[in-house]
Amino acid sequence: MRTPEEAAAHRRDVLLPLTGLLMALFVGVLSSTIVSNALPRILGDLGGTQAEYTWVVSASLLAMTASTPIWGKLADLYSKKLLVQAAIGIFLVGSLLCGLAVSTGQLIGFRVLQGLGMGGLQALTQVVIAAIITPRERGRYMGYLSGSCRSPSSEVRCSAASSSTRRWAGAGASSSASRWPRSHCSCCSAP
Repeated sequence: MRTPEEAAAHRRDVLLPLTGLLMALFVGVLSSTIVSNALPRILGDLGGTQAEYTWVVSASLLAMTASTPIWGKLADLYSKKLLVQAAIGIFLVGSLLCGLAVSTGQLIGFRVLQGLGMGGLQALTQVVIAAIITPRERGRYMGYLSGSCRSPSSEVRCSAASSSTRRWAGAGASSSASRWPRSHCSCCSAP
């Protein structure tokens, strides 16, 4: 049994890396949510077609799904800390390049890069949590992981769904989400 001081120190040692991991995962989920809401406008500006619309979404999901087991195997072989940093870097570079894309072909390619980073974030977040938290306490912290993934995506989607006029919903998602009216949300039945 731990003393109260030891328990507080242990909780602090767990919450610091957990906070960083959850913030990185939150940004990834928020990015996907913003892109899905703004995609019709983005493709309209880039002159994209309906087929390209589908590929912009599918490319990142396919890359994320295909890379997840690879990131898990790499975590068995190499430093988890360096892999998390690499996944964050790949995701950020992919996001930056998506913002600089001048054609839908480039956007699809950069979304693949973004998906590779997101696959790493999803896999490695769980690997790191398993490495730093005892099995007895793991359920509580996995709840935090679940909340960081579900809450932002449903909140932004609900806010965006209730808005009839918006341009590139990603322009300041945190400030614009609060100003969008939420009369009735069809995706979660929120008032």
